[in-house]
Amino acid sequence: MGAQWKAKHKTAAANAKGKIFTKLSREIMVAARAGADPDMNPRLHMAIDAAKKASMTRDTLERAIKKGAGLLDEVVNYELVTYEGLAPHQVPVIVECLTDNKNRTASGMRVAFRGGQLGNSGSVSWDFDYLGIIEAEGSSNAEEAAIEAGAQDVEEHQEGVTFYTDPKDLDVVSRALPEHGFSVHSAKLGYKAKNPHALDGEALAEVEAFLERLDEDDDVQEIYVGLA
Repeated sequence: MGAQWKAKHKTAAANAKGKIFTKLSREIMVAARAGADPDMNPRLHMAIDAAKKASMTRDTLERAIKKGAGLLDEVVNYELVTYEGLAPHQVPVIVECLTDNKNRTASGMRVAFRGGQLGNSGSVSWDFDYLGIIEAEGSSNAEEAAIEAGAQDVEEHQEGVTFYTDPKDLDVVSRALPEHGFSVHSAKLGYKAKNPHALDGEALAEVEAFLERLDEDDDVQEIYVGLA
C-alpha cells in the first residue's frame, strides 16, 4: 500500500484530473509564501516539479505562484489542518487538508469519518514516522542509490521504488537520485506507519471505501494510512 494512500478506480477521469490540479495549485500557493523563486525555496521547487509532471499548464502554474507569493491583488490564505483517527478495523489514518475555511473543513471531516472514528491531535500520529517520501522509478540498484543519495531507507514495490529521508534532506536526496539512475515522480514530506495492518478481502474493501469517502472532500490534500 505504501505510506500514502491513493484513490483507486477513478471513473470520472476529467473530474479526477481537475481535483489533482486543485491540490497541486494549493500546494504551490502555500509553498510560494516563503518566496517565489524555486531555486531558493525547496518546497516550491518540489511543488512545481509535481505540477509539471501532471501536465499543468504554464499559465496556471505561474498564476498559482504569484497568488501564493502575494504578487496579485487577489488574497489567498490556505492553512494546513491535520486530522487523525481510525478507519474501520482500527486502521490508523492521518488526513492533511489545505483550507481557507477551517469550520467548513472540520464539519466535512466529522461527516467523512462516520464509519470510523475521528480522534484528537496525537491520537494516532505516535504510530507514524514523519519523513521525506520520494516516489521514483529506475533500473539501478535501489539500496546502493539510497546510500549514495543520502536516503535513510528504501522500499521496492510494483509501482516503483519509495525512498525515505530525514525531512531536512528531502530536497537534496530528490535532486541526487537522477544521478544514480532514478527518475523522481514525486517528493514530499509525509507520514509512514510504524506498524501497518495487513488486511484482505472484505475488511480491506471496507477500509478502502472509507478512504475514498475521505478523499471526496475537496479540502483533503493527502491521506496517510497504516496499511501494509
